[in-house]
Amino acid sequence: MPALMWFRRDLRLADNPALVDAAGAGDVLPLFVLDPALWGPAGPSRRAYLGASLRSLDASLREQGGRLSVVRGDPGRRVLLAAQAVGATRVHVAADYGPYGRERDAAVEEALAEAGIELVRTGSSYAVAPGRVTKGDGSPYQVFTPFSKAWADHGWRPPVEAPPGVGWLALDEGTTEIPDPEPSAGLELPEAGEDAARRRWADFLDHVDAYADERDKPGLDGTSRMSVHLKYGEVHPRTLLADLARRRSEGARTYRTELAWREFYADVLGHRPETAREYLRPEHARMPYDEPGDQLEDWKHGRTGFPIVDAGMRQLRSIGWVHNRVRMIVASFLVKDLHVEWQHGARHFMTWLVDGDLPSNQHGWQWTAGCGTDAAPYFRVFNPTSQGTKFDPAGDYVRRWVPELADVADPHDPSADDRDRVGYPLPIVDHAEERREALARWETIRR
Repeated sequence: MPALMWFRRDLRLADNPALVDAAGAGDVLPLFVLDPALWGPAGPSRRAYLGASLRSLDASLREQGGRLSVVRGDPGRRVLLAAQAVGATRVHVAADYGPYGRERDAAVEEALAEAGIELVRTGSSYAVAPGRVTKGDGSPYQVFTPFSKAWADHGWRPPVEAPPGVGWLALDEGTTEIPDPEPSAGLELPEAGEDAARRRWADFLDHVDAYADERDKPGLDGTSRMSVHLKYGEVHPRTLLADLARRRSEGARTYRTELAWREFYADVLGHRPETAREYLRPEHARMPYDEPGDQLEDWKHGRTGFPIVDAGMRQLRSIGWVHNRVRMIVASFLVKDLHVEWQHGARHFMTWLVDGDLPSNQHGWQWTAGCGTDAAPYFRVFNPTSQGTKFDPAGDYVRRWVPELADVADPHDPSADDRDRVGYPLPIVDHAEERREALARWETIRR
């Protein structure tokens, strides 16, 4: 009996339980729906990368005698039409736990059911699906550390092999070309696809033992850069965890913790879907904030006069990615030095990040803004100058992304003369003064 495999955030053939289930029923139609509700807001980085990832998946299918059928429009209508076109009685997906994904899938499931077609959910984008790790009383965890312990104790299934000898189906009409949008001028994106993910992971595994020591240094290539591959499901976290389980280094343990953070934020958003846009701690919505203006634009374009902040914001616009330590620094600067609400920064990141993942982005921002899951939040205000000096001591990161500072004596705290000579702006705020102001505003909601 024919089946339909609806690819979403699982653009791979290996370790794809939903695809294995689909192939067990008979011939398979591989389908991707270009959903206007997701395509429009995606931003230039993710649109360009998604097109490349779809082309890679299509190439893998063609090597096996198939091809990826791509359609554009409302998923409820397009998935139903595709299933009917090939006579499929089951549509297979990996479960989506995001706010939009859940609503979309419920609508698609209803439309399919009316036509006698079943929507089958198998697996998810996570080693442990959101909602599976709970306290003894069944309530969700609010704090990362106990969640991560319960998550590790829960465990996860081992990776599964790609299904062999699949009979692939394709749509004869109603399809569209795989999009190939031009990235914004100067934007350089990583190589997309399942094979690229495997190569990147293999390269990182050769250096994972140093991860604990190097991950906070943005001037080094000390991180895995796997976030984009996880975002599009070109690799499953189960695969990474299986490889990490064979290593006993502190670096491997630290990296596993980073995967747990990704799953924690997905769990938090799964239980509190409104926090994609609203405060996890609602009292912070009452705190005084400034209206976004010219300073927000300075922040977006990397011209704040604080080198590590400007380096991070320029890196974002250049490669669609920012080092995690720098993400925290620039987020703290926007919320606590410029007093702009976190949603403005999160929205800008989601526009430009190639690895823009809603749970990780929104709750990473809320963590740094002090209104999220951190147990001791708001009084942590990153000093951008000392953070730069501590984590980029040689100044390599700043010199790369703020090239006008390449030959100054101190790229993290250039003198007024150096700034004037190379055309780099003075700081747009006094950090010490704005830190005091941020804490004073926090006091207004503690009373």
